[in-house]
Amino acid sequence: MANDKARGVRLGLPLAIGAAFAFGMSGGWARGLIDAGWTPGAAVTARVWVAALVLLVPTLIAMRGRWGVLRRNAGMIAAYGLLAVAATQVCYFQAVAVMDVGLALLIEYTAPVAVVLWLWLRRGERPSRRSVFGAAIAFVGLVLMLDILTGAQVNGGGILWALGAMVGAAMYFVLSGRADTGVPPVAMAGLGLLLGAIGLTIAGAIGVLPLAWTTQDIAYRFGTVPWFVPVLAIGILATAVAYLLGIASTRMLGSRLASFVALAEVVAALLFGWLLLGQLPNLVQAFGGALVLIGVVVVKLGEPVVPEFVEPIPEVVAESIAER
Repeated sequence: MANDKARGVRLGLPLAIGAAFAFGMSGGWARGLIDAGWTPGAAVTARVWVAALVLLVPTLIAMRGRWGVLRRNAGMIAAYGLLAVAATQVCYFQAVAVMDVGLALLIEYTAPVAVVLWLWLRRGERPSRRSVFGAAIAFVGLVLMLDILTGAQVNGGGILWALGAMVGAAMYFVLSGRADTGVPPVAMAGLGLLLGAIGLTIAGAIGVLPLAWTTQDIAYRFGTVPWFVPVLAIGILATAVAYLLGIASTRMLGSRLASFVALAEVVAALLFGWLLLGQLPNLVQAFGGALVLIGVVVVKLGEPVVPEFVEPIPEVVAESIAER
């Protein structure tokens, strides 16, 4: 059992880091589309449809003979697709439309702090001193990151959208970490994305979600590219590959460790924000962002350790790792 867990960590860590960097590039590519005239809703809808179509055949193959499992987990998959996938991405893209990519993602990743506060207020589960200390550090970091003390103008709408993405991010980790459902990782990602794409399309058709796009070239820091380049980049790399790696790694590592590793997405978002858009936080914002990350880590270290099932890796994979 211990060997299975160690092997799972050895394979899960690089997968989790790969997922974090794949997710992290989405905001930079999407901001280019939005600046060119795409609405955030159109960018998200295109992203999710591309990813859903890429994973459709692998999903059907993975679900062959397992449709009973789908029926038993229909509610969970629907919540994953409509809330953890579609709603989260809409909120995040709305935020990056008016904020720097890295700052929006840092707000999203304060999710563990919000969960601790919610459990305290709603269920009376008093947080540990370490969690309270971590929340205080993260709050100070958030104030510095938003540059409030210097009198800088803060986009309130962008902050609210980023907070909405934060709620969705928490749901993503909880639902992705459920390894006892019997739903293969590729099917979980594919079915969730397909449901999310259908939901976004319906929302756009009835006018709830504004959809507008253009086929003109998209400008980035390094030059201009055809419109389909960022669409395919965020659909295939930052969504299909990212969700597949994210679910697989979370099942191998457990939601607690996977959520720690996923903080690398913030570094990736800052990197791609600079490479694609030339966005860089000032020194005060960078220091605040570092405090937010430190605070989140301290909060999570203060959480009670609850034993969770970590999906064992297949024997063939285990033998391959052992040979290395």
